Amino acid sequence: HSNTITLIMRMLVRGCGIRAISDILGISPGKVLKTLERQQVALQPKHSFYDKLEVDEFRTYVGKKSHKLRLIYSYHGESGEIVAWVFGKRNEKTVRAFWCKIKTPGIKWGGLWTDNWKSFKRVFSGTNHLIGKTGTKGIEENNCRIRHRIRRAFRRTCCFSKKMENHIKAFEFAFYYINYGHI
Repeated sequence: HSNTITLIMRMLVRGCGIRAISDILGISPGKVLKTLERQQVALQPKHSFYDKLEVDEFRTYVGKKSHKLRLIYSYHGESGEIVAWVFGKRNEKTVRAFWCKIKTPGIKWGGLWTDNWKSFKRVFSGTNHLIGKTGTKGIEENNCRIRHRIRRAFRRTCCFSKKMENHIKAFEFAFYYINYGHI
């Protein structure tokens, strides 16, 4: 039983879809989804100070491809850690929600690197906000890793979450695996 759960979770963070896992393990797709829903992981920042955090946005889908959803997250290139993240629309409100999350007590940084998106400029003004491709190279590489590992993040895919809760759980679990060296 616990071996099946471990296999399900490892396959989810290795790019397998729900139906593929169901077929390979000989269990129902519902069992795979229930396993994902029941998993509890807590992402806590590993450090209190990060010299440089890279921030980027990442497009995904929920329900159908016309329902675009953005993931905004921060990445520390030296440790490979995903420090904070939030899902929402591609707008300033989502960036503000991310800003509230990253400003949690105990997290400090030397500089925030982003691309030239206006919402990043407005929300991050007044901080050590740096703009440019040279400072976001690490997060762009991590975006590629996420696209390879999380089935829901593939660019051209027919695999996406039907429910927002499952979508968030899948990414949360993958980020946990990334942060603790399992991917």
